[in-house]
Amino acid sequence: MASLWPQLPLLLFVVLLPSLSYAKNTKLEEVFHWNYVDFDYPDDETCKKAKESKEFIPENNLPLGLEIWKDKLFVTVPRWKSGVPATVNYVSLKGDNKSPKLIPYPDWDSNKLPEHKLEEGNSTENGTHIISVFRLRADACDRLWVMDTGLNDVVGESEQLAQPRILIYDLHNDSLLHTYTLKQSNLKEDSFFANIIVDVDASDCSKAYAYIPDLGGYGVIVYSLEEDDSWRIKHHYFHFDPLDGNYSVGGVNFQWTDGVFSFALSPRQDDGFKTAYFHALSSTNEFAVSTRVLQNKTIATDPHNFEEFKLLGTRGPKTQSSASFFDESTGVVFYTQVNRDGVGCWNSKSKEYSPDYQGLVTSDNETFVFPNDLKVDREETVNFYIFKGATKEIIKDTVCEIQEH
Repeated sequence: MASLWPQLPLLLFVVLLPSLSYAKNTKLEEVFHWNYVDFDYPDDETCKKAKESKEFIPENNLPLGLEIWKDKLFVTVPRWKSGVPATVNYVSLKGDNKSPKLIPYPDWDSNKLPEHKLEEGNSTENGTHIISVFRLRADACDRLWVMDTGLNDVVGESEQLAQPRILIYDLHNDSLLHTYTLKQSNLKEDSFFANIIVDVDASDCSKAYAYIPDLGGYGVIVYSLEEDDSWRIKHHYFHFDPLDGNYSVGGVNFQWTDGVFSFALSPRQDDGFKTAYFHALSSTNEFAVSTRVLQNKTIATDPHNFEEFKLLGTRGPKTQSSASFFDESTGVVFYTQVNRDGVGCWNSKSKEYSPDYQGLVTSDNETFVFPNDLKVDREETVNFYIFKGATKEIIKDTVCEIQEH
């Protein structure tokens, strides 16, 4: 991904351009838009000094991941290049400002880069320096799970200021509850962690698991909060498909080799576990595995576990997808459509997983170029950066709408 920096500002920022007055996304409502993001500095003078010192370079700040918790919309700004003042931020959903300033979370100090590589004991009063975050997840226990890559200036000097780690915050008081640094055995030379999926029920907050796709090392890291331990899973299905690594987005042609990228978790099944639907970014196939396998270290790391993972089918040509999410109210898996400038859907109640059962709920080559992240909030609204729409309305009159009799 690093070699594609010249294209990325276009691919990401087109989605955020304020051109929505003529958008074709009739099922979606605009929430926010920015030409360039700004940050909630204490005053104008502080912001001016940050720009003069190159601590803040507006054109280098590209919003990527999102999460929703109550009236807060979290927005990540990975440190692709220098000049990113805060990598984890939020905006209020209560205001009417369509281009609000990003507020660093949990505070400014935690988002400041350390002067040197982080060693044991070198941390801020609030707990730690947050280096660079692509995506995060709020869980059913009102905790925010942050996957910090520890990598600064990814396409520049590329400084590994800290080992990849999980940071867990209490969303009620913004305090850091726990930090877990991935073990060396979890990592490969090309490891890259751009996502984190959390599996927990509000009835038992200690028994939480995080599933962390390694898109560069073609594996998945499973972390158990209760055991405070992690293990790495290998499988053929985590690799990219060499026939699906070609992209054409916004008039730009490029090639990626990104492997396993996202997990969409079903509701809990009769056996007490969930189905995890997953795919590689550079692939058009979808796979599934029970969380019973992922959560059992012995089974998960058994080299003979191949049959535990299932091929569901293919979405069809040019249907590469990054993020995905399971909507429990409809049974529909929503997923981004990178090559088709939109968002697709598949109803898990369908007879099969094939192109005939895939819906394209929205597509727009002007306002939806390179969709990066999506979430379904607890109010059953699916959000795409600056768009939102009721899930049942979005799938209406598509193949994903299955009438119950």
